[in-house]
Amino acid sequence: MTPAVVMLEKAKVDHEVRAYDHDPNAESYGNEAVEALGLDPSTVFKTLLAVVDGSETVVAVVPVANRLDLKALAKTAGGKKATMADPADAERLTGYVVGGISPLGQRRKLRTFIDATAESLDHMHVSAGRRGLEVTLAPTELGRLLSAAFASIAAD
Repeated sequence: MTPAVVMLEKAKVDHEVRAYDHDPNAESYGNEAVEALGLDPSTVFKTLLAVVDGSETVVAVVPVANRLDLKALAKTAGGKKATMADPADAERLTGYVVGGISPLGQRRKLRTFIDATAESLDHMHVSAGRRGLEVTLAPTELGRLLSAAFASIAAD
């Protein structure tokens, strides 16, 4: 049981945990989940950490088929520039390993932004806190639990 799943169960949020055999040679953890679980790629989201204006680390949740638009994220977060967080810092701040970082149950509560495309979905899939483990839940519930803002932060 990961901290992400514990958080969902404690909050009594309707969710489904789905596991698959993680391939350590996978090039994209998100695409691996899409293929292994037979999911619609538009419903699978990756969790990324970025640093805004060199000082605040924030969480961005974007579709696996897209990339994070750092300029849009910076603007949404009220800053001028965003850069990807160092992987070691991301692991230290969240308590999860890269490729298994969940937006839920992180060690520190960071401001979180979910790409606006999630708002139109009935359900979405995010990491459950371990490589090879996904959780399905309603985007509204994810946003509520994280006090997240929905914004256009993904690019093709």
